[in-house]
Amino acid sequence: MNGADLREAAEEMTRVLIPHRERDWSVPAGSLSWSCWTTAAHVAHDLLAYAGQVTGRPDDAYLPYDLRVSPDASPAQVLTVVRACAGLLAAAVDAAPPDARAWHFGPCDPSGFAAMGVAETLLHTHDITLGLGVPWQPPQRLCALVLRRLFPDAPTGPAPEVLLWMTGRGELPGRARRTSWRWEARGD
Repeated sequence: MNGADLREAAEEMTRVLIPHRERDWSVPAGSLSWSCWTTAAHVAHDLLAYAGQVTGRPDDAYLPYDLRVSPDASPAQVLTVVRACAGLLAAAVDAAPPDARAWHFGPCDPSGFAAMGVAETLLHTHDITLGLGVPWQPPQRLCALVLRRLFPDAPTGPAPEVLLWMTGRGELPGRARRTSWRWEARGD
């Protein structure tokens, strides 16, 4: 996965949520304890943290910094911060050599950070749409890429439904709902 995938995920998040920017984003985001606003700010945080990992290339921990989105930021402004952080991660991923590694619970390659960024964006967009009562499903192509890169043991089926099931957010016929999960982002 690469920077174009990250930009596409961030644009999709904006496309689906910007029409609802005037709604009450203090409501819980789906089954999360976070509000919709906090969940969107969390996406920006993760994207920036991943960009730092890719460019700083630490081999044993996350870099000791954090993104703080102003608590006065409107939902539209938070979505702009998400797009900015997605752009930073996209630039970092695209500029990094494929053999670069940085820490994410072990060595992770740039493609793994891109996949995690796309996954965070799509999954939390889903959480926010649930909280706001907006019907939406993550895009098939991006979900298939995330499944291939982060969930090599995923069952077959429609990629959006499988990704939501793999992360405890949905049901799959004949399978128990997942209550715990972990993706595999480590590089070879």
